[in-house]
Amino acid sequence: MTDQFVAILDALPSILQGSLVTIGVVVGAMLLGLILGIIIAVAQVYGNRVLRFIVAIYIWFFRGIPLLVLLFLFYFGLFSFLNINLSAFTVAVIVLGLISAAYQSQIFRGSIQSLPEGQLKAARALGMSDRKAILNIILPQALRLSIPGWSNEYSIVLKDSAVVYVVGVAEIMARAHFVATRTYQHLPLYFTAGLIFLCLTFIGTKALRIFEEKVRIPGYTR
Repeated sequence: MTDQFVAILDALPSILQGSLVTIGVVVGAMLLGLILGIIIAVAQVYGNRVLRFIVAIYIWFFRGIPLLVLLFLFYFGLFSFLNINLSAFTVAVIVLGLISAAYQSQIFRGSIQSLPEGQLKAARALGMSDRKAILNIILPQALRLSIPGWSNEYSIVLKDSAVVYVVGVAEIMARAHFVATRTYQHLPLYFTAGLIFLCLTFIGTKALRIFEEKVRIPGYTR
C-alpha cells in the first residue's frame, strides 16, 4: 500500500501537467466544433439540396469512423501525404474538433428547428435579409437552447481526449501510462487519472450549467 501511495505522489505533478494539455485539447476541439457545427447546422436547415447533401456526407463520415482510426488517418496518412508538418497536439485538436462539429451541428440543428417558424417570416416582413435574421434572431436563441446538449458534448470530447496519447500527445493518460510502465503500479495510477477526468468533467459541466442559468430564455428552457 505504501508503494502505491508513493507512486501516486511521485507521478501526481506530471499527471497534473498532463491535465493542462488535456484541457487545451478539449477547449480547442470544442471551439473548432462550435464554429464548424454552427455553419453545418445553418447549412443543413437553410441550405439548398446540394449543400445539405454535402453536409450529410460530412456528418455521416465523421460520426461513422472511430476516433482512433481518424487520428491515424490524419496524423500518419493525410498530413504526411500532403507533406504538412503538424504537431500531435494540433492534429488531436483538429480531429476531435471535426468529429465534435458533426455532433454539435445536430444539437444546433435541433435547437434551430425548435424555434417558431414565424420568427424568420416576421424578420423578412420587416425587410431583414435571411442572413441578418439568422445571425441576429435565430442563432442567439438557438445557441442558448443548445447549452444542455453542448454540456453533454463537452463530457464526450473530454473522455475521447484520453485516446490522443496514441499519437504522442502528453496528456493525462499518456503520463499516467508512462509512469505505470516504469513503476508497475498500474491500478493506483490509472485510478488517479480517472479521478482527474471526473473532476474535470464535474467542473466543466457545472460551469456550463451556471452559464445556462444566466442566459436562459424564459419560456423555452423550463
